[in-house]
This record gives sequence, structure tokens and C-alpha cells, in this order.
Amino acid sequence: MALLHVTSPHMSRAGDTGSVMRHVLLALIPGIVVMTALFGWGTIVNIIWACLLALGMEAMVMRLRKRPPMFYLRDCSALVTAVLLAVALPPYAPWWLVVVGIGFSILVAKHLYGGMGYNPFNPAMVGYVVLLISFPVEMTQWAAPAGSIPDQAPTLGPLSALAASFPFLSSTPVDAFTMATPLDVFKQNDSLMVDELFASSPQFGRFGGYGWEWVNIAFLLGGAYLLYKRIFTWHAPISMLAALALMALIFNDSGSSASGGSPAFHLFTGATMLGAFFIVTDPVSSAVSNIGRLYYGAGIGVLIYLIRSFGNYPDAVAFAVLLMNFAAPLIDHYTQPRTYGHKDHKSHNEDRGPK
Repeated sequence: MALLHVTSPHMSRAGDTGSVMRHVLLALIPGIVVMTALFGWGTIVNIIWACLLALGMEAMVMRLRKRPPMFYLRDCSALVTAVLLAVALPPYAPWWLVVVGIGFSILVAKHLYGGMGYNPFNPAMVGYVVLLISFPVEMTQWAAPAGSIPDQAPTLGPLSALAASFPFLSSTPVDAFTMATPLDVFKQNDSLMVDELFASSPQFGRFGGYGWEWVNIAFLLGGAYLLYKRIFTWHAPISMLAALALMALIFNDSGSSASGGSPAFHLFTGATMLGAFFIVTDPVSSAVSNIGRLYYGAGIGVLIYLIRSFGNYPDAVAFAVLLMNFAAPLIDHYTQPRTYGHKDHKSHNEDRGPK
């Protein structure tokens, strides 16, 4: 009798992996549209280039492993990894930066461990962290959001964005105006009250980063769509957001220069909503049970606040996710559901021991 080996993700939902991944790609569209409106076409260039690289690397690995490439390309997992990494990168990132990031995401973080379902770490976040540690200058050159600076030049169109990322395609160098991110400015502040900082710095809007408020709202809408479609459960993203908001509430001192920032600031600035609904919910590298996902998401929320406030990297989503990927097996061990017919989750393993 033939045995079918099944690996994670073990999730019960309508549709196959390809349909689930297509829903994720569809849910990313609102955030991508808002980012393009704010930062220009650099995000679209990143996405197209990253997707081409991811599909090519995925097909190459499948051929080397003597497996049919098209069968594995149709599950769209490589495309999801590529898009997640691309939207996390600064617009107009140099072409080689995307090559390195996708290479680590697909070849190392995914296929070095056996491919889809075997990777212990989120592939997109592995690629992002490798780039952030290795190329900090390129990874912090974010374009200024449209409307943040008086008399600001229009955002770059498709051809200009292409020339900015691939300078060898144009004889005229193209530069986009860059500025520090809101989280970075907030972290470096040690003299201004929060209200004064918001009033004097173009990086800030009403309650979060200028423009980033709308980016996070757009990804929140995409996450709500995925919840409606039951692509994942609410446990991990909601516990992450709740833990992050609680930490900000505890350490918020009503706006002094030493303030860690309000809950609204942390929820709607940086990659918070992208992380909550598109990164934390990865079924392969996260906890399995619903109660385990609550602990997993809460741990990520606490780590995001701690790293943002006391660490060296302002937007800490990627580091927090990878650290909790380490902890996911331990969480699973202590939160696995009770085996049917046994009193607790340990009984099954005890019954299998030596008599």
C-alpha cells in the first residue's frame, strides 16, 4: 500500500495552495496601489523584476531536482514571496539588490530546506533581513511620499522608475528624492515633544507616518478580505496588533521627547499591517494550533515594539517574525491540541513509550 507523505501547512480550507496564494496576491493590490500613488512606479518595477527572478529561480531548482517546473510554478508560492519582498524594499531599489534578496528567499530560505512546506523561516523575511544587514544604505533610501514636501517634484513614471533601478538602460541618471522614514526620525528624536516633532517634520501625518497611514489602511483592507475568505484565522494577526498596541500604551507617556509613540502611531506606521496579515499568517513557519497562534502573534507584537524602541532597526517586523519562527516549534509542543481519546496532549506520546 502506497503511503502519501504530507507536510505542513495542515490547514483545512476550500481550494488548493494555488487558489489560496492567488487570494493573497489579490489582497495585496490595495496596498500596492496606494504605495504606487505615494512613491511612484518604483514599487511596480520592484514587483515585476522580483517576480521574474523568483519564477526563474524556482524553475531552475525544480529542473535540478528533476521535478516538473510548471506543476510547482502554478502554486504561486514563489510569486507571493517575490511580491512580499518587493513591497518591503524601498522603491527604486537597485536591480542587483532585488537579485540578492530573491536569491536568498527562494534558493536558501525555501529550497535549501526542501521547498514549500519544509521551510522553518519565512522566505521573504529572510531575504529582507539579509539585505538590511548587508546593504543598510540602499535599504534605507526610501522615496519621499507625494505631497510630503512643499513644491515636491512629481513621482517618477514607469520609464523613469525603470531607469532609476536599472541605470544602465538610460544615458541620463535618474534620482528620486529620498528621506528618512517616520520610524527612523521618531527613534532618533531626543529633544522635541511628540506634537512638536509631528508639526516640524514632513515625515509625519495626523497620527502616523505621512502616507504610511494610508498604506497600512490599504493592507488592513486586504487582510480583512483574507479573513472574510477564511484564508487564515484571526488569532495570529489580531494578537500581534493587540500586543503591539498594548506595549505602546504602557510605554506611552503622553508625548514627551522620551515617548515610545502612541498605539495609533505604531499600528499605522511602517510595515505593521503588511506584517500582521501577510507575513505573520504564513502557515508554514508559524504556530499550528489556534492557541499557539495567539502566543506566536503576541510574541511578534511585543518584539516589534521592543526592537523599534530599544534596538538598532526602526521597523522591526522582519526581525520579530524570524525570532518567533525559531520559537514556533516550542509553542507547538506546548499548545498542541488534545489527541482524540486522551486526557491531554501528552497522553498520546506517553502511550507510545516502552511498556
